This record gives sequence, structure tokens and C-alpha cells, in this order.
Amino acid sequence: MKAIRVTALTGPDDVELAEVERPVPGPGQVLIKVAYAGVTFPELLQTRGLYQVKHDLPFTLGSEASGVVAEAGPDSRYSIGDRVAAITGSGTFAEYLVAGDEATVPVPDSVSLADAAGMPMNVLTADFALRVRANAQPGQSLLVHGAAGGLGSAAVQMGLAMGLEVIAVVSTDAKAEAVRELGATHVVFANGFKDATKEIFANGVDFVFDPVGGDRFTDSTRVLAPFGRLLVLGFTAGEIPSIKVNRLLLKNISVDGVAWGAAAFGHPTYITEQWETVREHVAAGRLNPRIHATYPLERTAAAIRELDERTVMGKVLLEVAGE
Repeated sequence: MKAIRVTALTGPDDVELAEVERPVPGPGQVLIKVAYAGVTFPELLQTRGLYQVKHDLPFTLGSEASGVVAEAGPDSRYSIGDRVAAITGSGTFAEYLVAGDEATVPVPDSVSLADAAGMPMNVLTADFALRVRANAQPGQSLLVHGAAGGLGSAAVQMGLAMGLEVIAVVSTDAKAEAVRELGATHVVFANGFKDATKEIFANGVDFVFDPVGGDRFTDSTRVLAPFGRLLVLGFTAGEIPSIKVNRLLLKNISVDGVAWGAAAFGHPTYITEQWETVREHVAAGRLNPRIHATYPLERTAAAIRELDERTVMGKVLLEVAGE
């Protein structure tokens, strides 16, 4: 079968389309004929050896995918023909993928396999951040940095589904239009977001969702209301910020780390339980990603470069077998 392989940690331009042996599912596993694979920021980092999870070279790239069960191993709860999505951390940029039942979720008939491929990591990360780490409640306010990106747009949609008032922070007019299409309550620009947010919420917001980091971090603490929480999800700006903790003390605010992978992969039933929690929103189409672009498998390098160039508005997919 064809697969995208990383043979050197020299960046996305050097990934290779190669022929590899088709995997065989073991007990409690399924072989998935991949329809689409989602492209995530960790893939960009993995091509450079910069992600916290390391794989021995060479390895097949890709963290999430959707498709149809082609073969079910002994004791698997899935059957041939089931429509599924999977989160495996590697191996999804391929024609076939083996995934454990614990990393596989059913896709409702109302959801396309293209949309399903763009959901797993972003939707479950957003759910973990807002429901589990923040304990967000209907009527509260949420500011989302990088709101037009894959993870940010999932946070916008999840916040709206949970009944939050959402401020989307973007950098361009085109991205502003994209998040308005998602239903964001308010849209502000990254340049001057602090003052713009204070005009909307004079006392500040309850939560800041930040996958960006960098130089906007300090102003994120300044837009929090008393008892507010800054949710740290990553550093796509490249710089890991620091903070003087007296700011936390004086305003009764907190900075919370959100490492969904560390929580999920330490608990075998976690992904299934989370998916069950968000299933109603998924089936109703409230969390369908905005598809920015779809590339064939052989153009994986170009797909990953889009993330590197910060031009993505929504989700980038690889089409493998299609619907």
C-alpha cells in the first residue's frame, strides 16, 4: 500500500510517498481503509523532530483519519463496513491503517467521512479544554486565539454548542469572514485584541483559549475577568511565553495547561467516553469543520506547508480513497 513516510527530520518538503506492507489487525483492532486523513500541527513538528512524542525513523506520518472498516481483528467491537474515525498518533497518511478499538469511534450517518476526518483531535481537544479543564457553563464568555485555524475553529464551534458567548481572534479580513461563517458571537483582530475585547466585555472574559502563545500571552491575562482562566494549548507562534505570577494573585486568575493527548492516551476508554459526550453535537452537525483545502496523498508536503505558512482557515485534509 502507499504511505507517507518520514525518513529524515528535515521538514515537510522531504516526506516520501512509499510502498509499505499493508498492516494486519490484531485482537481488539481494526484495519481501516482510509477515506480522508486530517492534517494537524503535530505533523509539521514531527517532520522536524520537534514534537514531544518521538517516533523512530522511518515512520508513517499522520495522527487522525476516517474511513471504513476493511477487516476486524478478534474481539473487536467493530464490523466490516462500519464507518469510523480514528486517532492513533501516527500511521494515518496511508491507504490502510490499523487502530485499536479504544482509539476508534463510530461516525454517524449524518456526517461525511471528510468532515469526520477533520474532527477527532481538534474536537476532542476543544471538549477537553472547555468541559473538563475549564468546566465552562452556558452563558459564560470565551475568547479564542487562532480562531480560524483547525483547533481554534473547533473551539469556536464547541463553545457555541456549549452555550458560551464566543470572541474569535483573527489576523486578516478573510479569517474574520471564515469565523463569522462558523457563528462566532464577536470577531476581533489580533493586533489590539485586548482593547477590542474590553469594549465588548468591560470586566473581562471568563476563559481564554490559547493555542498560539508568543507575545499575546500577557494581554490574554489582562482580558480575563476575576476568577478567569487562561487555557494553554500550544505555541504555534513559536515562542513559549512566561508570566509574572503576581498577575495571577492580584486578579484571582489562573493559567491551566491543556494536554489532551497526555490525558487520553493514559486511559484506554477516554476517547470513547469523550466521543459519547459530544456525539449529539457531532450528529447534529454543530461541530463539522470548515474544510480549507483537500490534497491528494502524493501532495502531502504541500498540505503540511499550508500549516507552516499560517494561511489555513479551518481544516486541511488528505483525500485517500474518498467517500
